[in-house]
Amino acid sequence: MLRSGVQRLRGLPLPSLPPRSSPGRPRSACGRQGEENPPLSAETRWKDRAETVIIGGGCIGVSLAYHLAKAGMKDVVLLEKSELTAGSTWHAAGLTTYFHPGINLKKIHYASIKLYEKLEEETGQVLGFHQPGSIRIATTPVRVDEFKYQMTRTGWHATEQYIIGPEKIQEMFPLLNMNKILAGLYNPGDGHIDPYSLTMALAAGARKYGALLKYPAPVTSLKPRSDGTWDVETPEGSMRANRIVNTAGLWAREVGKMVGLEHPLIPVQHQYVVTSTIPEVKALKRELPVLRDLEGSYYLRQERDGLLFGPYESQEKMKVQDAWVTSGVPPGFGKELFESDLDRIMEHVEAAMEMVPVLKKADIINIVNGPITYSPDILPMVGPHQGVRNYWVAIGFGYGIIHAGGVGKYLSDWILHGEPPFDLIELDPNRYGKWTTTQYTEAKARESYGFNNIVGYPKEERFAGRPTQRVSGLYKTLESKCSMGFHAGWEQPHWFYKPGQDTQYRPSFRRTNWFEPVGSEYKQVMQKVGVIDLSPFGKFNIKGQDSVRLLDHLFANVIPKVGFTNISHMLTPKGRVYAELTVSHQTPGEFLLITGSGSELHDLRWIEEEAVNGGYDVEIRNITDELGVLGIAGPHARKVLQKLTAEDLSDEVFKFLQTKSLKVSNIPVTAIRISYTGELGWELYHKREDSAALYDIIMNAGQEEGIDNFGTYAMNALRLEKAFRAWGSEMNCDTNPLEAGLEYFIKLNKPADFIGKQALKQIKAKGLKRRLVCLTLATDDVDPEGNESIWYDGKVVGNTTSGSYSYSIQKSLAFAYVPVELSKVGQQVEVELLGKNYLASVIQEPLVLTEPTRNRLQKKSGKHEI
Repeated sequence: MLRSGVQRLRGLPLPSLPPRSSPGRPRSACGRQGEENPPLSAETRWKDRAETVIIGGGCIGVSLAYHLAKAGMKDVVLLEKSELTAGSTWHAAGLTTYFHPGINLKKIHYASIKLYEKLEEETGQVLGFHQPGSIRIATTPVRVDEFKYQMTRTGWHATEQYIIGPEKIQEMFPLLNMNKILAGLYNPGDGHIDPYSLTMALAAGARKYGALLKYPAPVTSLKPRSDGTWDVETPEGSMRANRIVNTAGLWAREVGKMVGLEHPLIPVQHQYVVTSTIPEVKALKRELPVLRDLEGSYYLRQERDGLLFGPYESQEKMKVQDAWVTSGVPPGFGKELFESDLDRIMEHVEAAMEMVPVLKKADIINIVNGPITYSPDILPMVGPHQGVRNYWVAIGFGYGIIHAGGVGKYLSDWILHGEPPFDLIELDPNRYGKWTTTQYTEAKARESYGFNNIVGYPKEERFAGRPTQRVSGLYKTLESKCSMGFHAGWEQPHWFYKPGQDTQYRPSFRRTNWFEPVGSEYKQVMQKVGVIDLSPFGKFNIKGQDSVRLLDHLFANVIPKVGFTNISHMLTPKGRVYAELTVSHQTPGEFLLITGSGSELHDLRWIEEEAVNGGYDVEIRNITDELGVLGIAGPHARKVLQKLTAEDLSDEVFKFLQTKSLKVSNIPVTAIRISYTGELGWELYHKREDSAALYDIIMNAGQEEGIDNFGTYAMNALRLEKAFRAWGSEMNCDTNPLEAGLEYFIKLNKPADFIGKQALKQIKAKGLKRRLVCLTLATDDVDPEGNESIWYDGKVVGNTTSGSYSYSIQKSLAFAYVPVELSKVGQQVEVELLGKNYLASVIQEPLVLTEPTRNRLQKKSGKHEI
C-alpha cells in the first residue's frame, strides 16, 4: 500500500484496488478493456484424438491455435485450466513495438503488429489497437551511440526506424521536459493493444478455422507413448495427441515437471501505474507516442485522457515470487494481483515526474502489480525440446503481447514444415541445460529484469549467477589472468591481460581496453605458439551398426575415413544450414562430433530426432561435460607438443585433418590436427579432470618457444583473416550453403540422399541472388561486429555477418552478404558504423593463407626449384 511518506511527497491518493478474486470476467487491469467483446463461451465438445494439444490459454497459446488452424491443421485442441487470459495476459500493459535490439526477433515483432492491424477485420472482434508510434529517449552521449548502433542493425529489415532530434521529439510529445534530451529513436506504428480483446479475437479466429478451445480443462498428467504420441489426462477425460505444446505461462514449470523437465522460469512482480484524467493530456489533438525513458527505466503511454507508466526497478529492489518456484502457483490463482508497493518503484516515479512534469499534479486511480514469467536471459523459450519426443514449448514470455502473433506464426510454420522459418536460436529452449539451477535462474532473472533498459553493448557480458557448475578444469588456473565470457554455462577466456594493463570489463561501441591485448595474442599465435581453452565445445559420441548410414543422411559432406576429420553441415529440408560440426571417424563406425557451445543441444535434438524417425540402430551419447579441450596453435606448436609425446607429429605422418589417440606426457588425449586459427595446430580432447595437468605440462614445455595464452577474441580475428565461416553468423537457418561459400563441403554427387539435397539442387539450378564476400575498410576507432547495413548507390543492399580488426593489414575486416552483381573482387560498397558510412572493398579471400595452404605452396615451389 502507499506509504504515508509517499503521500506527503506528492499528495497522491491511493486508489482502491479491485478485489483479489472478483466474480465473472475481470476487466483488464488498466480498465480499458474492450467491453464490446463479450467473453466467448467455452466449448462443450470433447475429442479423443488431436494432432496438436496446446496447454495454456493466454495470448501465446491462443495465437498458436489460431495459426495452426488457419494453416489447415485439423484437430487442433487448446486446453486451459480456468479461463482464457488468466495468469499474465489479462493484466499486461499491452505495449507493441517494432523495435528489438536483436536481429530476427524484429521479424517476430513485425509479424505480430501486421497481424494485429488486420485481425479486427478478419474476426469481427474489437481489438483496442492504438498505433501512435514510440520514442526511446537518449539523455547521454553513449545512449546516442546505442541508437546509431541499432539503426545500422535495423536498416536491412522491413521495420521503420529513425533517429530524431529534440525539436521533433517535443513536437510529437509536447509534455516533455526537454532539458536533458539529446535524441530519440522513433518507430512509427508502435503503440499498445488491449490484451484481453486481442486474445478473444485470436480465439474467435481459431474457432472459425476449426480449432477446439476447451476450458476449464486443467491437464493433470502427460504420459508419453512408445510411438511418440502422448496421452493427455484431464478431469474430463483422456486425449491422444501427436504432439503437445506447453504455452502454460505461469504454470509452465508445472507442465514441464509432468514430462520430467525443470524449465528455468521464475515469476517476477511487475507494477504499472494508471492516472486519472490530466487536463493537458485531454487537451491534446492526437494521442501521444509511447515514451521509453531509458535512463529512468520506465515506459509511459497515454491511457484515455490520463497516463500509464511502468518502471523496471533495479535487481536489488525488484521482487521475485520465488515461493512459486518451490511450491508451485497457488491453487485457484488466475486473475488476481499482488498488493501494490509504490516505495519499490518510487525513484522511477520521480524520474517520470521530472521528465513529464504534468504527472506531479496527477491522481493515481490504479496500481497494477501482477506476475510475469522470466527466463534467465529475459528471452522466451520457443521450439521443440531435446530429450522428450514431440514436446514443444512457447514459455517464459516477459513481453508476451508483442511476441504472441509472431511466435504463433513462427511455431506453426515450424510444426507444419519440419524446420523453423528463420533462425531464432536465441529462443531455443535447449540453450539451457542441467547446469541451469534454480539459484542461477533467480539470480539471472533479477539481473535481466533490472537491466531491462541498460545500454546494450556489443560483446556484452552479464555476471549474475556465475560461475555455474559447468566450469572447465582450467577455470581456477585462468580466472585471475583473463576476462571470461559466458558460453552455455561455461566460462571461457575472451582475452588475457598482463601486469599493468587495465583488467576491468569496459564495454564500448568503439575499441576499448581489450584492443591492444588481443593484438598481442594475435601476434603470439602468428609468430610463436598459443594455448586456448576450448572446453565449451559440444561433443557427441555416435556409434552402432547404422552410424555411417545415419551420418551420411544427416550431413552434406562425405563421411571421413577412419582416422580422419572433416567439416560437415546438417541442412534443413529446404536446403538451409541447420548446423556445422567437425566429424572425426575414430574407429570403424564410431564418431566424435564437435559443435559450438551455443548449439550443443540444438544440434543433438536434430540428430536424435532423425535417428528415431529413421529407425537407425545407433547409440548417441552427449559427452560434452566429460571432456575438456585444449587448442595449441602457432608455428612452434609441433615443436612444443613433440617434446611431450612419442607419436611422430611431422607433417608427413600426422597430416592436416587427421585424428589419433596418443599420450601427452602420460595423459591420454584424442588429438585432431585442426585449428580455427588457420595456423599449425591441434585440438586435444581429454578427460575434464586432466585439463589443469595437461595445460601445465604444455605451458612448461613451451617456455623456450615463448608459449602464452590466447582467447576467443584473438581467435575470431585469426579465423576472419583466413575466411573461415562461423555458424550463427555467416551461416544459419536463414542461409543456404552455396551463398555462404561452402561449396567445398557440399557433395551433391555423393550417393546418399542427405537432408536438403534435392532443395539444394533446385537452389543451384535457379542461381543465387546474393553471396557472402569478404570486405576490408578503413575506419576510425570502431570495427564491424556483424549485422550492420551495407549501402550502395544510396540504398541498403545487404548486411555484414561478423567483423573484427585485422592486425595484419591494420584495417577492419568483415564478412557480408551482398547481391551477386556486387560480389566481384574490387567492388566498392559502404558499411554503416555508428551513423557513418565507411568505404569498403570486396577482396579476394582469404586475406591470409592458412598454414596447410602455405605449406603446400612452399613444397610445390621447392619442387619447381629442384
